[in-house]
Amino acid sequence: MRADASFRKQERAKDGAKAMMEYQANSRMIRERTERLRALRLAKEAAEKELELANKAAAGKRSR
Repeated sequence: MRADASFRKQERAKDGAKAMMEYQANSRMIRERTERLRALRLAKEAAEKELELANKAAAGKRSR
């Protein structure tokens, strides 16, 4: 009986450690993906703003 209880306790501890490692790996993956998507979004917004400024400058030259 004691051996069984001890074994079950050890198994629960192993399962808990494994679950925690999976949780941390998943959290890290989500954080990295979010950072990558944010960088892409900021680059896109900067490119759009630059294009808008270039279009305004070109429109100003044409109207003269």
